Amino acid sequence: MLHHNSLSEKCEERFSTMFSTLRIGHLLRQAGIRKSFGLPALSVFQLIFTLIFQQRSWSRLLESSRSTLPGKDVVYRFLNHPGFAWRRFFQTLSLNVIQRFESLTSTTRVRVFIVDDSVLKRNRCKKAELLARVHDHTTGRFVRGYNMLTLGWSDGFSFAPIDFVMLSSAKLANRFCEMKEQLSKRTQGYKRRLEAFSRKPDAVMALLDRAIKAGFAADFILMDSWFTQAPLLRALMSKGLHVIGMIKDMKQRYRVGDKRMTLKELHAALPRSSKLEVLGSIIARTDCGLPIKLVFVQNRNCRREWLAILSTDIELTDTEVVRIYGMRWSIETFFKFTKSYLKLGTEFQGRSFDMLISHTTIVFTRYLLMEWERREHQDQRSLGGLFFLFSDEVRNLDLKTALQQIVSFFLELSQTKTKREKSAVFSQVHQWISGLPSYIKALVPNLCCET
Repeated sequence: MLHHNSLSEKCEERFSTMFSTLRIGHLLRQAGIRKSFGLPALSVFQLIFTLIFQQRSWSRLLESSRSTLPGKDVVYRFLNHPGFAWRRFFQTLSLNVIQRFESLTSTTRVRVFIVDDSVLKRNRCKKAELLARVHDHTTGRFVRGYNMLTLGWSDGFSFAPIDFVMLSSAKLANRFCEMKEQLSKRTQGYKRRLEAFSRKPDAVMALLDRAIKAGFAADFILMDSWFTQAPLLRALMSKGLHVIGMIKDMKQRYRVGDKRMTLKELHAALPRSSKLEVLGSIIARTDCGLPIKLVFVQNRNCRREWLAILSTDIELTDTEVVRIYGMRWSIETFFKFTKSYLKLGTEFQGRSFDMLISHTTIVFTRYLLMEWERREHQDQRSLGGLFFLFSDEVRNLDLKTALQQIVSFFLELSQTKTKREKSAVFSQVHQWISGLPSYIKALVPNLCCET
């Protein structure tokens, strides 16, 4: 009648295999995430990592009768440490996982960077560090919390988060609490706090610069209508990065020949076709002279409305632009999954900004390892090594040797004279039949000594 919520031995063994395969402990040491005494950092990290799979919070787990748990302050000191380079750890781990994904993917497949933000609400909090009044685009209201700007990578099948910036408000009037005064300016925690005051376009450029420097690569950058602005497009194109993003009908004008037209005017100039979802496209220029391609599509939620997708690569076809932009939805499912199931922003209600960064990194690591596990088990291309493993086992006994053994066995069977010798041979045959694989027994259901 009582639910047994502890991790099974199979799950613990699988987690240990994942940690050893991806070398989590080595990556933690490389990022300077160490402990000078007591439990090693890997053990504390694995304890926090597996909390969600035990369906218990840290306080509930402390109330249990498990004697192997560390003290209460061990986890909080680990999460609140300002000197740990969590970004270096997560970028290296994400790069290793993405390289494993790319080994299963064709070189001609499109790979994309995805940029988007999501709000972490802390409405009941008053004294959290750098807590601010931020705008939630989904509800259109201002809430207390942080704006989490995230950079991800996708190949159309898997999504992998790469980096994030936890943004506060640059305006002093919108902040409810300031940063700690007694904090070394050389620590990673102080640098992450300074990033919280940056503007979104500057934060996007910093995320992409760090990702490219770390070794990540993609063909396009996908972004929502909030980020698809002319200054950011010009900055990204100067680095050789093509952008595909949704745009809104605003005061922006686009040059077509000698005319400056709005999105509504460009849509009105298209030939009428109510049967197609892709209404058409127009090649235009921004005011700064950047050539772009505008693709108009039908809004599935409201047939009377239309949507506009911008592409800086004018050589792409209309359907290809729409297909590639559809890959952006993977980051929305990522936000939904991490908040609803992995307890992003709700598992630990600490006041420190360091705890916010460290716990978000651990939640992102959970999603990344689950995505890697899903790719390993559900992608048939990752099972190609099974053929070679089975062929190596069969190769140990070639066909000639097997036939010689069978012929010699039946020759011995024909030379038996007494009942004792025949019973001994029959017992060997029974043992041989019982040791056959199940798929061979299924092919010959009536297999026995007499047959």
